[in-house]
Amino acid sequence: MVLYDRFGRPATNLRISITQDCNYRCFFCHREGQHFNARLEMTPAEIERLVRIASRLGIRKVKLTGGEPTVRDDLLEIVERIKPYVLDLSMTTNGSRLKELAKPLAKAGLDRVNVSLHSLKPDVYKRITGVDMLETVLEGIEEAVKYLSPVKLNMTVMKGVNDGEIWDMVDFAAKTGTVLQLIELEAPREMTETGFFRKYFYPLKPVERELEKRAVETRERRMHRRKKYFVPTDYGIAEVEVVRAMHNTVFCANCTRLRVTSNGMFKTCLLRKNDLIDFATAMRNGASDGELVEIFKKVVLMREPYWK
Repeated sequence: MVLYDRFGRPATNLRISITQDCNYRCFFCHREGQHFNARLEMTPAEIERLVRIASRLGIRKVKLTGGEPTVRDDLLEIVERIKPYVLDLSMTTNGSRLKELAKPLAKAGLDRVNVSLHSLKPDVYKRITGVDMLETVLEGIEEAVKYLSPVKLNMTVMKGVNDGEIWDMVDFAAKTGTVLQLIELEAPREMTETGFFRKYFYPLKPVERELEKRAVETRERRMHRRKKYFVPTDYGIAEVEVVRAMHNTVFCANCTRLRVTSNGMFKTCLLRKNDLIDFATAMRNGASDGELVEIFKKVVLMREPYWK
């Protein structure tokens, strides 16, 4: 059974923020659209129940996000509990604890990981993240490649900050056997005219055209209809994806994702506000699986493309 929204889009992916806490201070962080304080986090048992019910309704992929998921001491328990219900279990991380956790996470059931790596220059990395941990993260990536596949590198490209490092990062992906995701800075409509957005937004369409020229092979991903470019480098072939979510109707028209906040609310879209539906309170008040299914169905019907 798969649920479809009013625009014919299936809901097959669940992106669960398991904490708002983070050991980094990235100045552009969108906090998974969770711009409110939420100290009461879902427990491993609550997350498991959510995923178990969602899996009966067509959810096949789950991604754990934050904040920074690895700051939770019970992360391995969460992974162990939910892996039996999904075909693909992944996680986004800043990579600060990957060196020690990559192997245990894989053993617990994690399939793959996305590592935020916005620069290969220590000074730029510290400017972006607020911490001096680049070497630790690079060691973590090296360890993750041994146990998780694929390991993706998320690089949010920002004008005047790291836009000059794109091709260095392509080389690094080829050298390490990772997949590079180049990501445009994202913001709601009302923020696209702010000084912050205009200062840092770097359009990736020209980069994508250059990737098309250089690629020896191009494939299209089913999710969001994004293209994968296989680009030759001095270190071998690099696999590169471009995430252009801003003003991108194709991106939104092919979205299959639902989001869950760390305090147990469904969220239909990263960029939307006032789209939160509380299910954790119902769960904690003794709601049956059937009642939680109805909440899930209600949320799916609320989904609509942000860019139309």
